[in-house]
Amino acid sequence: MESLEPKKSFISWPVLALMSFVTVIGFDDLTYNFQNQGMGVITSWVIMLFLYVIPYSLMVGQLGSVFNHEGGGLTSWVRGTSGEFLGYFTAWTYWAASVPYVVDTANSIVVGLGWAWNGNGKLQDTMSNGWFAFWTVITFIVFIFVQSRFKHSLEILSTIGGVAMFGMTVLFVIMTFAALAMGGHIATQPMNVHTIVPKFDLHYLTTLGLLIYAMNGAELIAPFITKMRKPKSEFPKAMIMLAVMTAFLTIFGSFSLGVFFNAYHLPNDLKMNGSYYAFQALGEQFHIGNSLMYIFSWTEVFYLAALLAVLLDAMTRMLISDTGAKFMPKVLRKKNKAGLPVNGYLLTCGLSAFIMLLGIFLPSMNDIFNWLLNLNGIISPGVTCWIFFAFIKIRMDSKKYPSDYVYIKNDKLALSVGWWCLIVTGVATVFGIAPQDVSLGSSTWWYELIINFVAIIVLIGLGTIMPYVTRREIRSKTGSAFTRLQWTGILSALLVVIVGDLYLGGSKMNNNIAMVAGLSVIGILIIVAIGWHERDLISEG
Repeated sequence: MESLEPKKSFISWPVLALMSFVTVIGFDDLTYNFQNQGMGVITSWVIMLFLYVIPYSLMVGQLGSVFNHEGGGLTSWVRGTSGEFLGYFTAWTYWAASVPYVVDTANSIVVGLGWAWNGNGKLQDTMSNGWFAFWTVITFIVFIFVQSRFKHSLEILSTIGGVAMFGMTVLFVIMTFAALAMGGHIATQPMNVHTIVPKFDLHYLTTLGLLIYAMNGAELIAPFITKMRKPKSEFPKAMIMLAVMTAFLTIFGSFSLGVFFNAYHLPNDLKMNGSYYAFQALGEQFHIGNSLMYIFSWTEVFYLAALLAVLLDAMTRMLISDTGAKFMPKVLRKKNKAGLPVNGYLLTCGLSAFIMLLGIFLPSMNDIFNWLLNLNGIISPGVTCWIFFAFIKIRMDSKKYPSDYVYIKNDKLALSVGWWCLIVTGVATVFGIAPQDVSLGSSTWWYELIINFVAIIVLIGLGTIMPYVTRREIRSKTGSAFTRLQWTGILSALLVVIVGDLYLGGSKMNNNIAMVAGLSVIGILIIVAIGWHERDLISEG
């Protein structure tokens, strides 16, 4: 008799490789790191590819296979190896790392619309920092509204946009080599072996985080590993294909940028506008004007808009649904009639606006963009450390965590590779805190250093406070952690401290850094004093 069970569908390894590629690398990642390291980034890409990206991807494969019954998510990996609290805290830090990412995405949409509308990068010369922040916040509001109505279609559109972005990148590389074949010249001179060797100094260490940020994301495809017909043999093939595609894009893409930009004298706004400059220069080379730049601009806006809408929804739902009532306050888990976590959205938007406001006193719109991007190069690698932490835990007791796919059968060798990746990522995270793209020791450098610490403390620190707020909710007769008067006082004090710190940080007064620290300490003490006393307790125990 024929089986009445539905026929199971499998994902082929080439499809999984393509899905991985969209989450791992993009054209903008090339320009970001090209400005940091010049042509030397080619060597960095090769080193990272073989000593980091491939091991990282294969570790994700084993973790996804071990915890396939839980969907293969990062939070379930840590929860399954280290308990409920670390599982919750992983979910929180993963969410917190997404906040600067969505702010950066919203900023990029504003920049992309400027190019698509004006056909040039003059937006940064005509738009003040305040208006830049305003339009970024408006972008959040629009997409919070849109995502609840068009969520599934936008997920599809973001995938299409990602593939289109890859197509534009391949087109750029091919047309660059065609231009050279037609007699075009290379802007970076001299072009020799020494040109592509980076200078391994302190600045190099501060740029590692952005390299890791550019190449992480493979954990997003972990749930699909168990949907392969033969994961033990097919998953490594998918990762080899991913490595080949990534190598092609990063090596030849970076070389192509060196054709149009002099790596020794790069534009200061290359991170914000470099992708558009590149396609503009390519169009001029083939005498077709700005047509390629316009195509790329709308592709960028289309992709980022869909991505932002999906991110705002997915990151909030992930945080609310993947953390238990023991750690997450019910005020954040509350959903409206449509099943949307409205207060979670408000928290996401509020912290996104806070991150944007931190940079509002930087000298220019370009400085804000660069700072936000570099903030991703701190927080994102920091969260990636959880992956290697979980891998080390399962290989320390491999009999307890069996899987269909095993990366390196020898446990000692697997552990050494896991520790290698963890240490590299940790070092990149720490050194990434030092500001980039500004003069060392300048007032802007110190201000960026301060707001780097403020952003990290606020985003990660809130995660340690939430379980305490939850416990207060449980003890309260009314189910609220604080009274309405306490909430008003806490939020008012917080707002005063934030506005005051931003004003002092952006001023040119003497000892402004000390005043920022002093005001912050005073504000924290006032907030603690307001919220210390618990009212309406069920019991004092």
